[in-house]
Amino acid sequence: MNEGLNPNEFGIKIEEIQNQINLFSLKGDDNRPGEQFTRTTLEEYQNFAKEHLGFEFNDITLFITALTHKSYVNEHRNTKIEHNERLEFLGDAILELVTSDFLYRNFSEPEGIMTAWRSALVRTESIYDASVEIGYVDLIRLSKGEKNGGKRAHISIVADCFEAVTGAIYMDQGYETAKKHIYKYILSKMGKMVEEEAWRDPKSYLQELTQKAENVIPTYRTVKEDGPDHARTFEIVVEVSGIIRGRGTGQSKQEAQATAAKEAIKYYRKQVVDTGKLSPNSL
Repeated sequence: MNEGLNPNEFGIKIEEIQNQINLFSLKGDDNRPGEQFTRTTLEEYQNFAKEHLGFEFNDITLFITALTHKSYVNEHRNTKIEHNERLEFLGDAILELVTSDFLYRNFSEPEGIMTAWRSALVRTESIYDASVEIGYVDLIRLSKGEKNGGKRAHISIVADCFEAVTGAIYMDQGYETAKKHIYKYILSKMGKMVEEEAWRDPKSYLQELTQKAENVIPTYRTVKEDGPDHARTFEIVVEVSGIIRGRGTGQSKQEAQATAAKEAIKYYRKQVVDTGKLSPNSL
């Protein structure tokens, strides 16, 4: 989509820059045929966009590209196929801009808190959940290996697609439509995020709570490890004064500790709800 600004008016000579890039590029000529989409494929993605995103793409191939992982390209080397990383680059910037603008206009908290809020709103798990909510996960084009890959890699791939789809919406429909997309699927979760204090680092926050309530710091203990080296699963408990307050699992010790800390936080937050205060007497 052309936003109407001519780079030449600002002394930005795109052709000369591109010539310099080509001069030092190691890429050779690519004579492979470009990907040809069947009518059925185009209709499938267009119908999905119309039903779930609320509009039809002018160029539906942008949406298909946004849902094309580089592993799919590597598995089809005889055809010139574009993967979604360029659109992901664009969408990531738009997502951060819209979120930052929303927070600045609507809240007056210090920069540090708003940065933490923004990080929580656009983190991998949040945009993965948004992709699942929209429902295009089954439309993502992956290699056979990635389809059978680990959970962590799958979450990352799906999350990246949200950014790429945002980039595709911006290129095809413009900034305002991309902004509405982000408001609907990301910023609408702001209330829940603040209520659950999901923007806080769980381990740091738990330590604040335990020091205030019991004047001690929590300790973490690994109670179980499963799986091969390339796909380990850890189960960890967090203890406060020798009492287990939370339990978590994850594909890394850090992930399992964070999950355990979140469970323990729920315990201490319940003390506030039940007693109106957080003190040793409320425990």
